[in-house]
Amino acid sequence: MIAKVLSLKGEVVEEIELPEVFEEEFRPDIIKRAVLAIQSHRRQPYGPNPLAGLDYAWENWGPGYGYARVPRIKHGSRAVVIPQAVGGRKAHPPKPQKKWAEKINKKEMRKALRSAIAATANPELVKARNHIFEGELPKIVVDDLQSLKKTKEVIEVFKAIGVYADVERSADTKRVRAGKGKRRGRRYVQKKSVLLVVGKDEGVMKAAKNLPGVDVVLAKDLNVELLAPGCHAGRLTVWTKSAIEHLRGWLC
Repeated sequence: MIAKVLSLKGEVVEEIELPEVFEEEFRPDIIKRAVLAIQSHRRQPYGPNPLAGLDYAWENWGPGYGYARVPRIKHGSRAVVIPQAVGGRKAHPPKPQKKWAEKINKKEMRKALRSAIAATANPELVKARNHIFEGELPKIVVDDLQSLKKTKEVIEVFKAIGVYADVERSADTKRVRAGKGKRRGRRYVQKKSVLLVVGKDEGVMKAAKNLPGVDVVLAKDLNVELLAPGCHAGRLTVWTKSAIEHLRGWLC
């Protein structure tokens, strides 16, 4: 499988043979398992105080009062402790000791990563994610991209290779989150746009990370969630030539 390498001005400078990983079969089922496993590792345990609903001075009135014989708070008549009473403890609260992390076999994770990488070169899968781009896939750029220091320089390159329209699409999707998360430090949500994969960071990670929906990652740190946000493979990805070379023999 042959792919074109573009200059910073969008001109074809050479053609290279892609690594075998780009010929991997598309397995959305394994990709979904891998993404959910990665997301589960970020979940934090939560639960109530062990004494919640129990830390009262209470007594049972006993018979003869015309009241149910349940624990009642001292110097009052409110029922406490028992879960069936109004104001009582929770019967089955969340347990802090619960293990949220999901396990996945190493070979499955590797298979999912290979499949997600191959999906980035499939125009139909990329368009199914509503990405906007011009030209052929995959988008491979010379390593000079890694040394860009300014955001406006990255924008010029994205325009030249035909992917900046997708960044603008992501900017237009920014909105206030529906739900309680808006008051918990995650007020806004936004669609993902370009994933930039580089072999070495020489300044481009800082220059590109502030663009709407754009993620920048080293090839050695690539994972399935970045390639398939929301379990949907086919993210619009821009590779540097050194990042492509890193894939040779890496996931065999």
